[in-house]
Amino acid sequence: MFHSLTSMENPLAGLTWLYKYSPDMLRGLADGSIELTHEAFHQLPHGRAASHLRELLMACGLLPKVDKQICLLERWLVHHLDAITDPDHAQIIRRFATWEILPRLRRIAETKPVKPSSRSYAGQQIIYAARFLTWLADRNLTLADCRQAHLDAWVTEHTADERNGLRVFLQWSQRNKLARPLKLMPHTARRAAPLTAQQRLALLGEILIDQTGPPHARVAAILLLLYAQPVSRLVRLTLADVIRDGEQVLIRFGTPPSPVPAPFATTLLGYLANRSNMRTATNPASTWLFPGRRAGKPLRPEWLAKQIRQLGISTLPARGAALRQHIQASPAPIIADALGFHPVTTAKLAAETGATYNRYAPGDHTQSPLPRPPRRTDDS
Repeated sequence: MFHSLTSMENPLAGLTWLYKYSPDMLRGLADGSIELTHEAFHQLPHGRAASHLRELLMACGLLPKVDKQICLLERWLVHHLDAITDPDHAQIIRRFATWEILPRLRRIAETKPVKPSSRSYAGQQIIYAARFLTWLADRNLTLADCRQAHLDAWVTEHTADERNGLRVFLQWSQRNKLARPLKLMPHTARRAAPLTAQQRLALLGEILIDQTGPPHARVAAILLLLYAQPVSRLVRLTLADVIRDGEQVLIRFGTPPSPVPAPFATTLLGYLANRSNMRTATNPASTWLFPGRRAGKPLRPEWLAKQIRQLGISTLPARGAALRQHIQASPAPIIADALGFHPVTTAKLAAETGATYNRYAPGDHTQSPLPRPPRRTDDS
């Protein structure tokens, strides 16, 4: 850890930050009053400072590496459970989080980083479950007492988001014999209306011309508008995903890499030469396209999305417009491969939009077709 701090370009800045925000934690780790464990960090009161110090310790190999979003949820869960006054409710919620929510996130983390949106939704599911138990208690009911009429009454009083968020808790409760069999409400999905082609092109022009916003936010906004990429995927891009092929610039979201239009290529290459957050102890040689401030991490998706919105771009409608317009211009399977989308997603959008290529068969169309069998003749 000492080596990491002293080898940064401006070590005084890093040491000043640690001394200003983390002196009690550093002293506690030194004298043993704070154990060097993730569980001990969950109990610390200093949120951002504790998270930063924990990630620095993980980067130095002093703590086992755990997905950042899981760390945040576990830390939040400790304080959330302490705020539940009914001990029976706290026990149920602790079991639900321990045996249903956290294992699901850990399975995701085994193959890829957990998205902030997944962590946020997991926390909402825990909150909705606790509120449902409180709603029952206000009517002198327990979870085991809940009948279909009670659930139907709760449904009529609550929003679609709350109904969707409670489904997993009710399913888990029934599997574990904590609640009687109940008919659950169907899941409802909402879609934001996409931008028109004219609105999308106008936004692209404004971002290219107006250079007052943060460079990383402008680059991310253009990638979103051009290639329909979610912010959670943009922050996972690395320098290796930007390819120079002679005079042409390509960017890899899938196969093959996608060409970058000339006006944006200049902006992108200029940004690569002067990326943000490159002078800290945590990211001195970061290969992320959008380096974050914390050890080995890219920018947080929620933070980058907020900066994109500050440029006047609503991410979901912008992505929807870009993807639909790509599908209307090219076969859906080709767009799925090139931009990294699931073929089912692009096929559904092609059917919805009535795209010209909505019956285009996936596969390699560069191969010669199979030879036809010889035609029958009268003598054969």
